[in-house]
Amino acid sequence: MINVTIHSAGYEQGNSVINNIQFHIQSKEIVGLIGGNGAGKSTTIQSILQTIPFFEGDINIPAYGYVPERPIIYTYYTLREHIHFLIELMGEDLWDNALKLCKLFRLHDHLDEYPTSFSKGMQQKVMLILAFTPNYSFYILDEPFMGLDPQAIRRLIILLQERKEAGATILISTHALDTAERLCDRFLCMHEGKLIALGSLEEIATADEHTLLDIFDALIEGTYNV
Repeated sequence: MINVTIHSAGYEQGNSVINNIQFHIQSKEIVGLIGGNGAGKSTTIQSILQTIPFFEGDINIPAYGYVPERPIIYTYYTLREHIHFLIELMGEDLWDNALKLCKLFRLHDHLDEYPTSFSKGMQQKVMLILAFTPNYSFYILDEPFMGLDPQAIRRLIILLQERKEAGATILISTHALDTAERLCDRFLCMHEGKLIALGSLEEIATADEHTLLDIFDALIEGTYNV
């Protein structure tokens, strides 16, 4: 189980962006981190990864697979070289895993090409391949559906469900609420640096709301009407 306690976090000392965030994620669970622009989702993820400059709280996580919001590509590495670099870092023979993922996302014919020349969607697939090549127990995905075509989205959903069933813990930050609604077991809803709702779709809904978008809209409007 992943336990997260963030008393405060930010990019400048004395100027916190998020405050009093506390939640846990069980194994075999996919949790969606949702919120509007500037709600604090990326700051929360950076706090979990412990890459935020100023942080007060308590977070202990295992080794993890991470898909950043913007692809990180090495300019002079082919896709094959990106994979081999990862394999060297991990110290394991993971080539078969990587090749299966390349075939899953239809990049197996592009192994000797430079990802810097790929489209945004293809670069996103590179990030997914690198994150999921090792069999981690924890995955953090920041806007993983961005730029993907419908077939790739479907394949990613199946992959996430498979990793979940294998025991993984998965946290997904996304604006794709329709996809999150079908995929996630629980949701963390953020607004203006605070966690305003936590639970399953049924737990955070009221009688008048039927979709995650409806629930999200009602939660945000409720904060303005208080």
